[in-house]
Amino acid sequence: MLKWALFFFIISIVAGLFGFTGIAAGAATIAKILFFIFIVLFLLFLIIGLSIGAALF
Repeated sequence: MLKWALFFFIISIVAGLFGFTGIAAGAATIAKILFFIFIVLFLLFLIIGLSIGAALF
């Protein structure tokens, strides 16, 4: 998922350089959404992993 966020970020940078502001804004929005979903899932799995690890040991 982080790879897709980086992909859309690069698309938004390139589109912004060429003047396609609508495409750049759309790609940047998608990149932000994917990045925040990745962060939430990472923190969720980190908390679950730490709680399960503490329960086992």
